[in-house]
Amino acid sequence: MNLKYYYWFWKNAIPPRLCDDIIRHGLRNKKERAVTGDFVKKGRSLNTEEIKQLKKKRDSAVVWLNDNWIYKEIQPYVKGANSAAGWNFQWQQSEVCQFTIYTKGQYYRWHQDSWLAPHDDVLKQEAHKTPGALQGKIRKLSMTVSLSDQKEYSGGNLEFDWRGMSKIKSRVCKEINSKGSVVVFPSFVWHQVTPVTRGTRYSLVSWHTGDPFK
Repeated sequence: MNLKYYYWFWKNAIPPRLCDDIIRHGLRNKKERAVTGDFVKKGRSLNTEEIKQLKKKRDSAVVWLNDNWIYKEIQPYVKGANSAAGWNFQWQQSEVCQFTIYTKGQYYRWHQDSWLAPHDDVLKQEAHKTPGALQGKIRKLSMTVSLSDQKEYSGGNLEFDWRGMSKIKSRVCKEINSKGSVVVFPSFVWHQVTPVTRGTRYSLVSWHTGDPFK
């Protein structure tokens, strides 16, 4: 798919006070080991070898947030980016939000947010309190909100790679390195978070779903 824009961003869009509220709210909830799609379907705790394999790709902690006040704040940016970037993807609802915690040495290697097939019942774990609501849907748009100030951590850069979809080379998304900045991109775009080298990086990630492309 040829796109004119592979991501759309707003710098310092979310007020610092609200970013801090999301961080406090996230830290009050139970943290989980972040997993990838290969491990979501296991439905059990990972053994030592599986954790070793997982860490080759991803190492961070997450908290699942399903609060209306968060959706109310972020969804207008998803809609705005979808229109402004000219994607005009049809989407109906948002998945549960992921509050992500990267401490020193943690990362998420190159990946796509889209799945190989539409959501099915196995993914009730990710749908949390909305079982079945995502049945048959695919991820179309992804969003990341930077909740941390640049002074609070080093490394942890969001990078994109268009993998032959564009003549533009991969690049660091410097536009969202500041607190409260927002980036929205198609869920099939390859991206990664490089290792944090100092401090803690907090972010809010969300995915927005619809019927499969036709």
